[in-house]
Amino acid sequence: MSDLKSKFLEVYSILKSELLNDPAFEFTDDSRQWVERMLDYNVPGGKLNRGLSVIDSYKLLKEGKELTDDEVFLACALGWCIEWLQAFFLVLDDIMDNSHTRRGQLCWYRLPKVGMIAANDGILLRNHIPRILKKHFREKPYYVDLLDLFNEVEFQTTSGQMIDLITTLVGEKDLSKYSLPLHRRIVQYKTAYYSFYLPVACALLMAGENLNNHVDVGNILVEMGIYFQVQDDYLDCFGDPEVIGKIGTDIKDFKCSWLVVKALELVNEEQKKLLYENYGKQDPACVAKVKELYETLNLQDVFADYESKSYEKLIKFIEAHSSTAVQAVLKSFLAKIYQRQK
Repeated sequence: MSDLKSKFLEVYSILKSELLNDPAFEFTDDSRQWVERMLDYNVPGGKLNRGLSVIDSYKLLKEGKELTDDEVFLACALGWCIEWLQAFFLVLDDIMDNSHTRRGQLCWYRLPKVGMIAANDGILLRNHIPRILKKHFREKPYYVDLLDLFNEVEFQTTSGQMIDLITTLVGEKDLSKYSLPLHRRIVQYKTAYYSFYLPVACALLMAGENLNNHVDVGNILVEMGIYFQVQDDYLDCFGDPEVIGKIGTDIKDFKCSWLVVKALELVNEEQKKLLYENYGKQDPACVAKVKELYETLNLQDVFADYESKSYEKLIKFIEAHSSTAVQAVLKSFLAKIYQRQK
């Protein structure tokens, strides 16, 4: 795996160098330095799961055939396009959420010389994706399908972010709006498509497949993405900050979290009043009261039950798929996230 990761990082350096010498724009030394610093700060810093899973998935689709250097490079390039997309979302999300840190460092827009220039940097990151695709995939029969895929997933994710933002409008805090169907919609659009469907769809296109023949694969991956986000919501409250690398803020940020939606289904009138009075408040005492209520309602057990049922359901869906190679891709995704602690 470390071998694959170092190869992946090598490809980052190549793509970065190509972008910094793009003939469509005359760079000055200052502008080239700015973009390089911006890329290094925002693109390669995460776990790189989304990008690396393009290569993993493509390998499994090729059923053990040795990949050529060209195939490895192209799969890495597509993986990096997803990481670029993620960086674009995160740079702008952090501004919208007024966040302070991301991946253990200050948010890009929080740096003294950056500020609101970060808004344009976000747009620039998004514009790098078609530059990479044009340079390396222009002659491929699936080029238009790739452009289409990235455009569609970006639209879905941005629309998911919009539902999330308008649901948590400050000054209009109304818990009665929160429900399982709303939670599902936000997660499906904001997270599942770009984090789960996109990497596999890229690998399928590279393998010469028509995405219209794999609607069922998309559905399974979206279900997996929803399960992943429910885990995230759970870990935000019950995970160990030392392990997950961040302190949970869903309760004080009035997020439409799976936990609060479940709590609303289980509370009696008195508990409901307590939840309404304390959820979405910055005061740590209010947050503690909500956590205490979650424990009283046994949400840890409710989650454990949800997790095992989701796993069984996903395995059943996957094993019903006609292709063993596609089954292997889906099972490898599920294995990475089942019962994760971070």
